[in-house]
Amino acid sequence: MGEHRELGLGGPALSADGVLAAALEPRWYAVYTCANHERRVAEQFAARGIGHFLPQYESIRKWKDRKVRLQLPLFPGYVFVHLALRNRLRVQQVPGVVHLVGFHGTPTAIPEEEVASVREFLNRGFRAEPHPFVKVGRRVRAKSGPLAGMEGIVVRRKNGDRFVISFELIRRAIAVDMDAVDLAALT
Repeated sequence: MGEHRELGLGGPALSADGVLAAALEPRWYAVYTCANHERRVAEQFAARGIGHFLPQYESIRKWKDRKVRLQLPLFPGYVFVHLALRNRLRVQQVPGVVHLVGFHGTPTAIPEEEVASVREFLNRGFRAEPHPFVKVGRRVRAKSGPLAGMEGIVVRRKNGDRFVISFELIRRAIAVDMDAVDLAALT
């Protein structure tokens, strides 16, 4: 049987077995990058065989003589990696990586469901864009679709409702156009 000594890591107390599991089991983590290096970092992860996810959205920018369609990071400054913590040095050695996001120097895993929901949402062709991080407002839960079960905040716009999903760990949010019928208020 494993030793169950409590370790104070700033968050909930973890047993020695919990720390060992975190080191051995692949989980999703947010990687903070140098400014505008998300795509380069993702390319390096791909070249090194590191599982990663760089969610992007399409933006149309007007230049003097033309309009240009650009693929931009949905979470500026962040790329997500899927790895066991024992392999974090492989990530930290990539040029453009600043650090793995966490608390008190310990990387914090992102729930698998959150990454899977964003990936599925984007794969289905839904449109999302970055949104300022929102802490207050009417809390709701998506009832259907690829974001079913995700909680967020409703922001009113003149042409409909936007569902804002905030990611506490990286203090970023995305805004998605949704029908009010697909949202349920939380009590």
